[in-house]
Amino acid sequence: MTQILVLGATGKTGSRIVPRLTSLGHTVRSASRSAEIRFDWADRSTWDQALAGTEAVYFVPTETLGLPERAELVSRAKAAGVRRIVQLSVRGLDADGGVPETEAAVRDSGLEWTMLRPCWFSQDFSAPDFFLPAVLAGELATPAGDGREPFVDVEDIADVAVAALTDDGHAGRIYELSGPRAITFAEALALIGAAVGRELHHRHQDPADYVAAQVAAGHAIADAEAVAAFLDGIRLGEDDYISTGVQEALGRAPRSFEDYVRTAAPTGVWNP
Repeated sequence: MTQILVLGATGKTGSRIVPRLTSLGHTVRSASRSAEIRFDWADRSTWDQALAGTEAVYFVPTETLGLPERAELVSRAKAAGVRRIVQLSVRGLDADGGVPETEAAVRDSGLEWTMLRPCWFSQDFSAPDFFLPAVLAGELATPAGDGREPFVDVEDIADVAVAALTDDGHAGRIYELSGPRAITFAEALALIGAAVGRELHHRHQDPADYVAAQVAAGHAIADAEAVAAFLDGIRLGEDDYISTGVQEALGRAPRSFEDYVRTAAPTGVWNP
């Protein structure tokens, strides 16, 4: 039995990792700004208490987290006796062959580390803070055009994270995670629509117009610009490839987008 700290325990991945670890008999410290064990990136006084006594850490850096803060957290984790750390990163970072600066603190730490690099989540289509409102309205407008994305199921990310946190054989591994095939946003919406008996459409939107719409909806302009750039990259084909990390880590095929739809549709999440 291992004591494991899950940072961002209320997020898309963390909320799935915690019950998996608990069911395996591990002691889990669920930490976030609102959890019983408080952890706030903006308040360093919360860091040591969260790290105390833990042997492994699941680490989800926020988009605004600076490199010095990442390095300090890893240093404090090592000082606290942490021996294993799993970081959620993003796919395609090291195209130039170097170590991405956003991963360097963990990879240079001397700890047993594993890097998870997923592509876009299938669950983005059922996330209230992402595509769900547009899906409920019947039309999703993005800069992705007819580009294809091999959406990865967050359940697979959680399974890989748990394996990396609890099993041997994953130290020093970089797992790029995707689904088994790439589809367009229009195809994704058609699959959802067929499952719930609704016509759903995708409309291409210029990146500048997308940013303006997101800002008008209350999102920060920096966040909107970052998402628009990623979506435009999909249009350009930059993410149209399959990764084998799920198979490498778990010895099984990844869940498909169809699997996700079959699971999500009966919950009523897409019923207006």
